[in-house]
Amino acid sequence: MNIVIIGLGNIGGSFAEAIREGGGGHNVYAIDVDEEALSLAEKEQLIKKGFTDPKDIIPEADLIIFAVYPRVIVDIIDQYYSLFRDNAIITDVTGVKRKIIAEIEEKLPPEVDFIFGHPMAGRENRGLKYASSEVFKGANYLITPTERNKKENIEFLKGFIKGLGFRNISEISPEFHDEVIGFTSQLAHVIAISLINSDDADRNTKKYTGDSYRDLTRITNINEKLWPELFIMNKDFLQKHIDDFTFQLEKLSRAIKDEDIATMEEMMTESRRRYHDLHDLEMPDQ
Repeated sequence: MNIVIIGLGNIGGSFAEAIREGGGGHNVYAIDVDEEALSLAEKEQLIKKGFTDPKDIIPEADLIIFAVYPRVIVDIIDQYYSLFRDNAIITDVTGVKRKIIAEIEEKLPPEVDFIFGHPMAGRENRGLKYASSEVFKGANYLITPTERNKKENIEFLKGFIKGLGFRNISEISPEFHDEVIGFTSQLAHVIAISLINSDDADRNTKKYTGDSYRDLTRITNINEKLWPELFIMNKDFLQKHIDDFTFQLEKLSRAIKDEDIATMEEMMTESRRRYHDLHDLEMPDQ
């Protein structure tokens, strides 16, 4: 099978490495504007060949994995939709679905199947040099099928993803995807950004931090070109989650101001219960 990865950065490179480790005899190609990254990937035998012009390899692709910004996906579909091979399967890794699906599906040829997905794995650092198949092992993967997708292609993609090391593959609606990712990922980034930017720049805080602060601010090593795009595309759900978080923050703030120990204890007990519920769900299968 000819596999083309569009975007050979952290996630795209991790896919290339995981595919190589999984065997299967696939021919893996990549498209990227960074010729150095393509050369490095060829040298390390992550890919068979790299291309800077999509039209040079897209017509040969049986499976295409988009590992680029959402708007780039739309732009490439706009320019090259007529070049996709009949019965080609396409997937992506983006953190928003509704708007992208609405823009893309109507443009695709009927025999091309775009099954939208989202690996719940990755690292904050950018670039091919940070790629690693290890981030996929035991991780979760979300697929957001639409009425347009063929069942046999969904099953093929799920088997392919399992072979890369992912543990749980969930099929959810695009709407639920955006709602839950708005909370678990995007809101978490909003909080982390706000926390670290509220620091007193004259305090030299790094001399006094412990695990709590480091854990909470780890994800602020962020791609400032990508995340505003994700926030805006999902702003309806994200704004609701920010409002709900603000309500809880203000409730705790009032309790501290009023020395309301009972409310603080109640909130902490509930947060501890939810924490253990969450981690019970994340335990590996025995």
